[in-house]
Order: sequence, then structure tokens, then C-alpha cells
Amino acid sequence: MPLQAPVLLIVDYNLSRIGDVLHLRDYALQQWGAQTWLIRANPQDHDQTISDRVIDADPLHPDFVSRVLDHLGEDASRISAGMVFSDNAVASGAALLERLGLPVDDAALALGAFDKLAYRIAEDRIRPQLHPLGVTLPDFVRIDCLNDVRNFAVRQEGSFVIKPACEGNNRGVVVVSPGGDCEQAFEEVKPYLDGGVLAEAFLTFTREYSYDGLGKLWFVTEKVSASGRYPVEVAQILPARITEQERQAIRNAGEQVNRLVGQRIGPFHNEIKLSDSGYQTAVIEPNRRPGGMKIWTLAHAVHGLDLYAAWVDSVFAGPVPDMLPAATCSAATVMFGVPRDVTIDVTELGDIEALVHQTLALAAQQLKLAQQDIVLLETAWVAGETRLIHATPRDNSDFVAHACVALHDSSVDIRDLVRVLREQWLLVLERNLSSGLLLKVAS
Repeated sequence: MPLQAPVLLIVDYNLSRIGDVLHLRDYALQQWGAQTWLIRANPQDHDQTISDRVIDADPLHPDFVSRVLDHLGEDASRISAGMVFSDNAVASGAALLERLGLPVDDAALALGAFDKLAYRIAEDRIRPQLHPLGVTLPDFVRIDCLNDVRNFAVRQEGSFVIKPACEGNNRGVVVVSPGGDCEQAFEEVKPYLDGGVLAEAFLTFTREYSYDGLGKLWFVTEKVSASGRYPVEVAQILPARITEQERQAIRNAGEQVNRLVGQRIGPFHNEIKLSDSGYQTAVIEPNRRPGGMKIWTLAHAVHGLDLYAAWVDSVFAGPVPDMLPAATCSAATVMFGVPRDVTIDVTELGDIEALVHQTLALAAQQLKLAQQDIVLLETAWVAGETRLIHATPRDNSDFVAHACVALHDSSVDIRDLVRVLREQWLLVLERNLSSGLLLKVAS
């Protein structure tokens, strides 16, 4: 009887990660001769195309582990390695892999990497240990009603943030300025009350980074956010432009976060703010998964290491590097918006690569770069049905596209490239939609 192929089990993923799951599957087959099985709630046709077997199970269901084990039956013995690839599954997925006897980061501490309120509570417990490391902890409170918001506002000298405890992509995050409208802010987070909502003092540090990595391997990514009421991410930059002192301050905070949420061997993406002095840090939120906005794609372009392949190697007990090779360029993921509030279906906008290449050419001209110095790594529309998109983005659904670009001219600051690309994109999009046939201005 022929030996059966080993199995890599991927527990859940977000739709924006379809390409990453396909890459994980292909590498697992090529390097380890493994099939890839996928656990996904209400799987769709595309789930069948990116895996060898799909198991229908919701990682947020209280009986998730027992349901999956019942479904697997004797096939559970075929699973040689596993990885948890979504925030929703970070706790239940780890618990499942523990039951299967597979190496995985701690399931008992995983809730702190999913529930922002649970993390703040855990962080507060070790406040005396964090202060000597320069980690600032914000005042916070759980929000259950409008009076909770009002009472919290009274005790704040500055702005504060209200946000869902268990949502990603900046959904539902609202900044309330001193004397701001608590009622309106509460109405915006009201849909998230069942999953938990918290308010916390606004972290006034202006610079934001993420402490990213896999196992012991780590690096720092720089984040660019919009200012104002909706602090949405508009770009990620690698390498981060920081001093060695600042890098160490971010690492000190990031390592404490990993200990709090039980990370040891798997991926992490901890969002951290840094003071202008470079000594003080404050944690925005932890994540036990690869960073969003294609951060690992940027790392591959800049440092030449495929972290997705390294992740697969790690769960099969293969060798994993503990540091990245030196950077050979800089790179950024840039989010593209719309010139004004519109209702639009991005599938009708045409060839994304053609539009982005027009944008790159205009940016190169403005920054006096040779076109070959800006390399398009990948680009895609931000998928979705016909929807209202705001010119001032409120969350990630208010972007129509993203692009990952590498910059091979060190004389130009990549922040300038990000700014010019976003500006030129609006001109390109406006020109391509000037007929008005595909664009409906929001009333």
C-alpha cells in the first residue's frame, strides 16, 4: 500500500489572503510533498481551487474544535503540520492544533491577540514590568452604553479612541476630540457592541510601526496613516527609517507583547507607536499572524527571504533563519482611493496594472526618477460589490486598489514616493472615468 502524502492544515484565512494561501499550498507540495487542507466557514468555490480538501467549520463557534475533530475522524492522523492564518481562529485554531499534537503558539493566551480589550487587561496586569522598558499604557474602559462614552470623555484631557474589540482593517475606529460628539461616536460603534467595544486614551505619539516576524526572526515596518477622525492605514514602508535606539525600543515593546499573547514559534505583527524622543513606546494592538498590507511581500522584495516559505518550513520542523539578510532596496504597499465620494464597482474599472503603470510613470517624472527605479511588485483591486466609497477613507473598504512597489534609488525618500503615487493615482483615475459612465457621484 503506497504511503499517503503528509498534510498541512491551514486554519482559516481572510479573503485578501487567497494568493498567500495558494503560495503556501504550492510551497508545501514542492518542498515537503504535502497536501494542503483548509478549514473555512461556508467555503466557496475558490477555496477548493487553493487547497486539496476543505472542511466547513466556523472558528468562532464554541464547539469548533470538537466539530473539526469529528469531521476529520481517522484522517486526523495524516496531519503533519498546521498553521493558524486568521484573527478569528487565533484562539480556537491554536486549541485545535494542540489537540492534534502539533507545535503551535499557546492557545490559552491567544485571546489577547484577538480581543483588544482582553489585551489591555492583560497588559495592565504587568504595568510595573512595562514602565521600566519605556512602554506607556493608555487609560481604557469597556463601552456598553452611551453613558460609558460620556463618563470616559469627562476624565480625558485629550482625544480618545473608540473601537471594536474584535474587528480588523480599521473598521469602526473613531477618534473623539476634546468636546467632541460622544453620541455620534457611539452610534458609529453601536453595531459592534455584541463583540465588545472599548474606549482608550489617544496615543499621542505621532510615529507608528509594527514589530513583525516569525519565531525568533524579527524586523520593523513603518506605517503611514491618515490624520483626522479616521486614522486609516494608507501605506506600509520597509525598511523602517529609525535609529538603532528606536529599533531597540520597538523590539523591547514587541517582545513583551509576544510574551503576553503566547507567541513563541509562529508569526506576529504587533502595532506600536513611538515617541519623538525615541525612548517611549505604546502598543496599539497585537496580532499572531503575518502583517496585512502585504508586509511579508515587502520583506521578500527588500531582504530576499520568502517568509511564507519559512513559515511552512517551521511547522514541518525544518530549519528557519533567525534574522533577515541585509536590505537591497526599499519598498511600500500603497493604498489608492477616489477623488470624491462615489458609488462604484471596481470590477468595471478595467486593467488595474495599466492604470498603476500610468501612475508610476507620472510619479517617476515628478520625482525625476528613471522608470526602472520603481518596480511594481503586485497590484490588485480591493474587491467588493458596488458600494459607496468615501474620498476621505473611514476604513479599508474606502480604497479601490493597492500596489506594492520597490524603490531602487536611495536618493529618494520612499515616503515622498508614497505621497506622489497616491496623488497621481487620483488624477489617473479621474481621467479614466471622466466620461461618467462608470462613476456615480454620491448624493
